Amino acid sequence: MGAQDQPPLGVSPDEFGSARVDQAALLDAGLGDVDWASPPPESRALRIPAPSGQLAARAMGSPLDPWIILVPGATGSKEDFSLMMPDLAAAGYFVLSYDMAGQYESAAAGPENLVPPRLHYDYGLFVGDFLAILESAGKPAHVVGYSFAAIVVQIAYSQRPDLFRTLTLLSCPPEPGQSFRSVSRIGRFSSWANGRIGAALLIWGIRRSFVRVPRSRQKFVNYRFRFTRRAAVRDIYVLMKNVPDLRGLLAAADLPKFVAVGEHDLWPLQLHRLFAQAIGGRIAVYRGGHSPCETSPHQFSRDLLALYAKDSGPA
Repeated sequence: MGAQDQPPLGVSPDEFGSARVDQAALLDAGLGDVDWASPPPESRALRIPAPSGQLAARAMGSPLDPWIILVPGATGSKEDFSLMMPDLAAAGYFVLSYDMAGQYESAAAGPENLVPPRLHYDYGLFVGDFLAILESAGKPAHVVGYSFAAIVVQIAYSQRPDLFRTLTLLSCPPEPGQSFRSVSRIGRFSSWANGRIGAALLIWGIRRSFVRVPRSRQKFVNYRFRFTRRAAVRDIYVLMKNVPDLRGLLAAADLPKFVAVGEHDLWPLQLHRLFAQAIGGRIAVYRGGHSPCETSPHQFSRDLLALYAKDSGPA
């Protein structure tokens, strides 16, 4: 979908999500079985230096244009946004996504590379890496944080709000503290499970594909696990049992805030609605589960562009 296919940029925020049938919805309905190992045409691979090491990234568009930074979550990678990048770049944005430290092609990045070295992946590591990328833009950027990364970008905002134009939280854990307590299947085990057991449960569930995905998607996800460091997943599991409560800070934040979620997410939809209300953000609900960036990429891109059109910050 190019810029000529975009709906009017003045689209009402109340129409965000899968509530209407338009060109974006039709494109999503016809996605089929995508080859996730193939990068978007005209995108380019990058290696970005960060405090924890070299981070694998992919970008589209001109860095002179407004920036959109898409941050995947635990066990994920930049490829999770492959179907969105062309839409966003065609609309006149520089789009960048990267593998977080310890994940997929950034597997070599980790706490041992910090100065001084640390033993574990922690919030400081992930936030420090993200802020290094955000600062490299040289101007405030639109930010999308997915799942665990939605926690990371919230913390980053609390430290450097001047670097953000908008904040979008995709499939964000909606409760502070022990965020797994309301998750189906693993929630009842999560309180007593340590990092090793918790990581094993997460990886087992993803490999077993309890949320049905197309064959090529599952093949790519399983391939990615060959590289992702188990230690990173273990540490992230522990971090997600200790989510900081930034709802008050975000509620007071004077920037556009957007909560995007699938109707069958890991967490109950009502919790996402309460979270969006607590931070004063708009919410959009898409058909599918935890990954609207994969299952509703054109609709999600459409809604991001509508959100950005309402942003009056400097380019």
